[in-house]
Amino acid sequence: MTRVSELHKKWTKKPGYRKVHQALEEEFVWAGAMIEARGRAGLTQEELARKMGTTQPVIARLESGRTRPSLRTLERLAAATDSRLLVSFKPVEGRRARPA
Repeated sequence: MTRVSELHKKWTKKPGYRKVHQALEEEFVWAGAMIEARGRAGLTQEELARKMGTTQPVIARLESGRTRPSLRTLERLAAATDSRLLVSFKPVEGRRARPA
């Protein structure tokens, strides 16, 4: 069986894949952070859904990156996982800041 990491490594050599992957990078970061918070809390998707007042399929969609969470959803997820939500802005590498 081929591992996802092996496929990703192979596919990143293709310009089309690389471009799409970069465009979705933010969604992967959000999804990974949500999965990590749930894992730290020791919760299943079903348990997290119950604590958030939603359903397991909603949690699955959030963790897949197919649904972009609202700030309110992230706040509920943080509370349900005993986490602290931090949102920050970082400059994009390679871009010059504009004068104010």
